[in-house]
Amino acid sequence: MSKLNRMLKGVSYHDSKLFIIVDENTYSHCLPSLIAHVPALEGAEFFEVPVGEEAKSIEVASQLWESLLQSGADRNSVIINLGGGCVCDLGGFVAAGFKRGIRYINIPTTLIAMADAAIGGKTAVNLDNVKNPVGFFWQPEAVCMNPLFLDSLPSDELANGFFEVLKTLYISDSRLLNGLLFDLKFKNGNLLDEAKELVVHCATFKSNVAEADPAEQSVRKILNFGHTFGHGIESFAIERGMSMSHGIAVGIGMLCELYLSVKKTGLDEGVLADYRDIVRNAVDLPCYSLADTESILKYMRNDKKNRDGLILCVLLQDYATPVIDVAISENEVRDALLKVSKL
Repeated sequence: MSKLNRMLKGVSYHDSKLFIIVDENTYSHCLPSLIAHVPALEGAEFFEVPVGEEAKSIEVASQLWESLLQSGADRNSVIINLGGGCVCDLGGFVAAGFKRGIRYINIPTTLIAMADAAIGGKTAVNLDNVKNPVGFFWQPEAVCMNPLFLDSLPSDELANGFFEVLKTLYISDSRLLNGLLFDLKFKNGNLLDEAKELVVHCATFKSNVAEADPAEQSVRKILNFGHTFGHGIESFAIERGMSMSHGIAVGIGMLCELYLSVKKTGLDEGVLADYRDIVRNAVDLPCYSLADTESILKYMRNDKKNRDGLILCVLLQDYATPVIDVAISENEVRDALLKVSKL
């Protein structure tokens, strides 16, 4: 946090109006600590938004744009997003759209945001229960992490981030992944403590991939492993009023995509079996009917990663060997979802 304070005291921020976006949780648990450790933010104005996916809407973004106008924000103003993935997504979206783009800084406070969501400059809001169809590529000025924020999180929120950590390891580093799986299966290790220790690897890997392909035209697509199914599963849960976090949905999505990887890209079935054991111990897997799969398919057809009417997934040939833009038939989607139900 001392580096952030020095940055905000620098010449390029000297005349900048500072605005902090928080939700109810970070207002109570994180904002006082942030102000105490970053005196440069003492005069900042803050805006509170709803907790979770409810914040990621055009309506909330519009309210924030109106608040910025009323507060005299200009193109030299800076937004600081203090929160999890939803706050970072929303705040980046608002920054990208206001006066054709102003600066913003992400301060992630959850495991999922530190490992993934706060990094890379993809900003978005939801529309009609569809995940992230409206957004911008707009890079933050900085991403500042304070691991102490994780200590205030409930165990279910840490578990939410654990699956984004796993996702990164499956596509990036077989050594770290196998070490983690070994600890979980044979040493009875704490998956949450293990995941927290891997945040730096995940953040560095995503940052490097995003820098190499900022507009997601090629290699950055590997970061979508688990997300084609995951977003469909998450949107279906929102439609039905069910409680399901983004990370858990991605975790189930990875199970579906590993199942299809065995069938389509030659992945060893043992990789699927190892992951199946992990996810079954961590998550109450949903039981989908055939009618449910049709509802999930409705959302998957609208996924922004699709092209030419095809549903596209990231599958694996092996650990750390992802294959992008694999076309999946609708029957294969149904098969994978029903297979998860049988577990």
